[in-house]
Amino acid sequence: MSNPGDYTVGWICALSTEYVAAQAFLDDKHEGPEYVSPNDNNDYALGKVGRHNVVIAVLPDGEYGTASAAIVARDMLHSFPNVRIGLMVGIGGGAPTRQHDIRLGDIVVSTPCDEKGSVFQYDFGKTIQDQSFRATGFLNQPPMVLRTAINGLKAQYESEGHQLEAAINCVLEKKPRLRKKYKRPDPSNDRLYQSEIIHPPNDITSCTTVCGDDLSKLILRPERDEEEDNLEIHYGLIASANQLMKDALVRDRLAVEKDVLCFEMEAAGLMNHFPCLVIRGICDYSDSHKNKDWQGYAAMAAAAYAKDLLCRIPSNKIEAEKRIRDILPGIQEGVSEILRIQRGQEYNTILNWLTPVDYALQQNDYTRRRQPGTGQWLLDSPEFQTWLDTAKQTLFCPGIPGAGKTILTSIVINFLSLRFHNDSKTGIAYIYCNFRRQDEQKIDDLLASLLKQLAGSQPSLIGTVKDLYDHYTAKRMQPPLDEILRALQSVAAMYSRVFFIVDALDECQTSGDCQARFLSELFNLQTKTGANIFTTARFIPEVTEKFREKPSLEIRADKNDIQRYLSGHMSQLPQFVGCRSDLQEEIKTGIIKAVGGMFLLAQLHLDSLKGKRSPKAIRTALTKLASGTDAYDQAYNEAMERIEGQLTDQKLLANQVLSWITCAKRPLSSIELQHALGVEVGESELDRDNLPQIEDMVSHKNISSGRRSSGSQT
Repeated sequence: MSNPGDYTVGWICALSTEYVAAQAFLDDKHEGPEYVSPNDNNDYALGKVGRHNVVIAVLPDGEYGTASAAIVARDMLHSFPNVRIGLMVGIGGGAPTRQHDIRLGDIVVSTPCDEKGSVFQYDFGKTIQDQSFRATGFLNQPPMVLRTAINGLKAQYESEGHQLEAAINCVLEKKPRLRKKYKRPDPSNDRLYQSEIIHPPNDITSCTTVCGDDLSKLILRPERDEEEDNLEIHYGLIASANQLMKDALVRDRLAVEKDVLCFEMEAAGLMNHFPCLVIRGICDYSDSHKNKDWQGYAAMAAAAYAKDLLCRIPSNKIEAEKRIRDILPGIQEGVSEILRIQRGQEYNTILNWLTPVDYALQQNDYTRRRQPGTGQWLLDSPEFQTWLDTAKQTLFCPGIPGAGKTILTSIVINFLSLRFHNDSKTGIAYIYCNFRRQDEQKIDDLLASLLKQLAGSQPSLIGTVKDLYDHYTAKRMQPPLDEILRALQSVAAMYSRVFFIVDALDECQTSGDCQARFLSELFNLQTKTGANIFTTARFIPEVTEKFREKPSLEIRADKNDIQRYLSGHMSQLPQFVGCRSDLQEEIKTGIIKAVGGMFLLAQLHLDSLKGKRSPKAIRTALTKLASGTDAYDQAYNEAMERIEGQLTDQKLLANQVLSWITCAKRPLSSIELQHALGVEVGESELDRDNLPQIEDMVSHKNISSGRRSSGSQT
C-alpha cells in the first residue's frame, strides 16, 4: 500500500470521464493509500507523472459545483498532508470571440488577466437565456512554480509544436476500450450557433435534428490549415460559478467585458482554499446546445496538457514549495463559508420562486413613518392583550378610511417581531393587501407569501418546501393551490405559535371569490395549527359579516397619536411657528378637532399650513379646515390648488410624481420613482444628470402620502 506522505501533487477531477482520462496519463499506477483521514470520503487514484507522485481525486457522482470541489480538496489535504501544488483538470465550455478562435477539443489554461487573477467568479440569478448574473470577483492566482512552467511549456510548443494529439492516440492504442468514447469526434460535429439561436428547453433531441445545419444559424469559421494545430491551447481567464452556463448572450457579454475564455463549475471553490492551476478541455460552447460527443476527447486533451506541464517541473522545485495545508490552515473554515454561501443562495432562490413579493419593504417604510409611542393604545387594549396571550384567536379591527389602519398594522407586526425576536418557535407572517396590486395578490400568491415568510424564518431550508421546488421546477410549473396549502400547513405546524396579520382585507380582490377563499383558508389553518389572526378592513358589509362572531376593536385616530404626529412634524411649518409655543398648541388643537378620527386628514391639514406667511394666516386657515364626510375631497382639492400655484418646474415635477404614483401597478421604491422621472421621451439611455433629487420628489408628493391608492413607498 502507498504512503500518503509521499504525494506532493493534488489533481482533482469533477467527472468520472475526467478521472478516467487523468489515470490514463499516469506513467506508473500505485496501489491505494495505506490509510486516509477518518472523515475522508474521497476516492483516490495514485501514481507517478514524470518525477512526481500524484494523487487524483474525483467528486462524488452527481455532485458538481464549488462546494463539492472544496470538500474534496479539504479531505485530500487531510489525508495527503504533503501536497504542495494543485491541478483542477477536466472539461469546460468555450467562449469563442473574434480575438480567440476557441474550438471544440481546444484547451484553456487559467493564467492571470491584468494581474487580477486567473479565475473569475460569478453567480447566476437565472440560468436561462436573457437572464441576469452577478459578478463576485477575481480569485487567487495559481502557485508561482506552475505559472513559470506554463511559460516554459508555451515557449516549447511555439518552437517545436505540441504532441498532445499523438499522446492521446498513444493512450488509446494502449487502451482500445476507451477509443469509442475518448477519440477525437468528426470535425463536422463542431458547430457554433448564432447566440440568439436557442435549443428548445428540455428537448434531448440532438442539435443536428432540432437546430439543424442551416448556415444562417451558424457562425462560419475557416478550417485550420496544416501549419496550425488541430488542438490549440489558449491562456487567460476562466469564469467559474455554481451553475452551468447555458446562456450564449451572457457568455458573449462576459467574453467581451472580462475577456473570459472558458466557463466551468468547480474552480471558484478551490482557488482561495486550494491554490491550483485550472486546465479545461473545451467540450461545448457554454450555450443551450450542449454536446456530449466531445467530452471524452476534451478530458483527454486537458489531461495530456497537465502531464506535459508536470514533466517540465523539476522534483526539487515542488519539494521547495510549502505544503498547502500550512499555507492555508483555515481550509475547514473556508469550506464551511462556501457551503454557507451556497446554502444561502439556494435558500433565497427557492423562497423567491414561491413568490418574488416582499412585504418587508412596506413594513420597513411604515415603521420609519411612525412617531414613537404611536399605537400604544391598541397594544395596551384588553382586546389585543387577550388576542396576544391566547392561542387560536382572531382580532378584527375595522376602521373608516384614513383612520391609520395600515400604520397600526405595522405597529402590531413590529411589536410581535421584537417580542418574539429570540423565539424560534414563534412564526410571524403578514400581508398588506392593496387593490392596485391584484396581479400579484391572487389567492395562490397570498398563501405562497405566508409560506415564504414562515419558511424563511427557519434556520435551514425546510424539506417540504425544497421538495415542492424540486418537483415543480423540473416540470417548469408553479405549484397548485392545494400543494401550497399542504406545505403551508406543514411549515406552520413546526411552530408552537403562529401569527397571521392581514391589513386591508377589503382590498383583497373579489374576482374568482379570492377574498372569501383566502379568508376561509386562513380560518382552516387556524383550526389545524392554532394560529392567531389579526386583520384590518374598512366597514364593508361583505367583510364585516365574516367576522360577526369574532372579537373586534374599531380603529380610530387616537388623539394622543395625532398630537405626537403633529409635534414631530411641526418643524416643517414656517420658521415663525417654531418660535411660538402658543401658536403650535393652537395648530394641534384646531387640527385634532377637525379630523374626526381620520389620521390622514391630520397630515393633509398640516400640509395646508406650510405656505402661510404669518400667525394670522395660520389662524384663518385653521378656522376653514375641512371636516365631516366631504373633508377628504376638499383637502385634496386644496392640495391640488397649492400644486398649481407653484413655480412651473415645481408644478411639473409634482404632477409627474403623482402620475407615476397613481398609474404604477405596484408600489415603487424611491429609487424606482427617481429613475422613472429621469426617463426622457425619445432617448434610448438613462441620463443620470436628469435624475431629480429624492428630497424634492418627496416634498412634492405630500398630498399623496399615506393614501391607500398611492403606489409609492417613497
